[in-house]
Amino acid sequence: MKTKGNKKTKVNIVTLGCSKNLVDSEVLLTQLRGNGIEAVHESKEDDASVVVINTCGFIDNAKQESIDTILRYVDAKEEGIVDKVYVTGCLSQRYKDDLEKEIPDVDAWFGTRDLSRILKVFKADYKHELVGERILTNPSHYAYLKISEGCDRPCSFCAIPLMRGGHISRPMEELVLEAKNLAKNGVKELLLIAQDSTYYGLDLYKKRNLAELLQRLSDVEGIDWIRLHYAFPAGFPMDALQVMAERSNICKYIDIPLQHGSTRMLQLMRRGITREKTEQLLQTIREKVPGIAIRTTMIAGHPGETEADYHDLLNFIEKSRFDRLGVFGYSHEENTHSHSMPDDVADDVKQQRVDEIMELQQGISLELNQQKIGKIYKVLVDRKEGGEFIGRTEFDSPEVDNEVIIHSPENYLRVGDFVTVKIKSATEFDLTGSIAD
Repeated sequence: MKTKGNKKTKVNIVTLGCSKNLVDSEVLLTQLRGNGIEAVHESKEDDASVVVINTCGFIDNAKQESIDTILRYVDAKEEGIVDKVYVTGCLSQRYKDDLEKEIPDVDAWFGTRDLSRILKVFKADYKHELVGERILTNPSHYAYLKISEGCDRPCSFCAIPLMRGGHISRPMEELVLEAKNLAKNGVKELLLIAQDSTYYGLDLYKKRNLAELLQRLSDVEGIDWIRLHYAFPAGFPMDALQVMAERSNICKYIDIPLQHGSTRMLQLMRRGITREKTEQLLQTIREKVPGIAIRTTMIAGHPGETEADYHDLLNFIEKSRFDRLGVFGYSHEENTHSHSMPDDVADDVKQQRVDEIMELQQGISLELNQQKIGKIYKVLVDRKEGGEFIGRTEFDSPEVDNEVIIHSPENYLRVGDFVTVKIKSATEFDLTGSIAD
């Protein structure tokens, strides 16, 4: 395929949004290169003739970032810097018809499950022999492993099923093969991701099969850490906790988005669980996997959230003492059930609630981190910054959680290696230490 000026095609893939999008971009990158097409991820050079933008459509800020990025490359096309602009991902899946009218200079729009259609544009074939192979775009010692696609949950506020479709589990054999390939290429940490990881297997195996998947991935030689993300609380598969407790290479870590601490709000949000059942689940997780770090996310300002509901949420956070917590101000998403309710919490009140929740969590995080001073931890080195190395314990996921700043003037540490670190000091979100003697 030739473009203007007889220039050979070079494709630049730009990824916005979450780690699930990143995996999709990596699969596209692998397929394009497998077809002999020069492709890069987020190139800093202006030498690509074709740009593929993998968009996010999750909440207002993410949508705006996606639109701004599309417009920036459309301008570059008008200036002759690029020849073609293609858009894929969640925003494109959800708003394709509107976007085609609003931004006609985009050459083609694709949805979230249109990989073969994208390849066709490049006169490329989908290569089945590359299933389980992936070119990584992040540091090569960790990789995201997407265990399923889509979601069947009816959460009132969430547009993900509109963008990603219904739940489809990936076959276990395919995931184990991919894990083995990643391990062969130096990956030491697998981060399991999905729209809903606890639903895994229901469609393929007629039962929740996360526990068996964890066992089989845990058996893959060379994988030192396996980390579980996006575990839905309702109908949680308890047998997965047994495997987490038994296997030393499954991190004592779980990311379990809970969204609220008021039973009334959980019902409005259609979460299928009460506060009481949530508290029982948290207690069970902590009993079955002693020392586990729990990450969660909350939503502030959902339609109908009263001051009393909000104070229930604060009380729940204070009582639960989560190791990690993120919070979003509610975003009023078209075609969701919540969109039929009045968006009755003012934006400034939403923001105030977000700020207060984070302030509360900072205090909890500081107390929990200070308890780590003087203790020794296994740390995975992620990068070097200035004269220091930055790493993570098993209780922390990359980019969203705490980091360990390692002073090591005598020893040069290698990125991707595990080291033993004694913690000397702690702030709300970071630990500082040195190599343990």
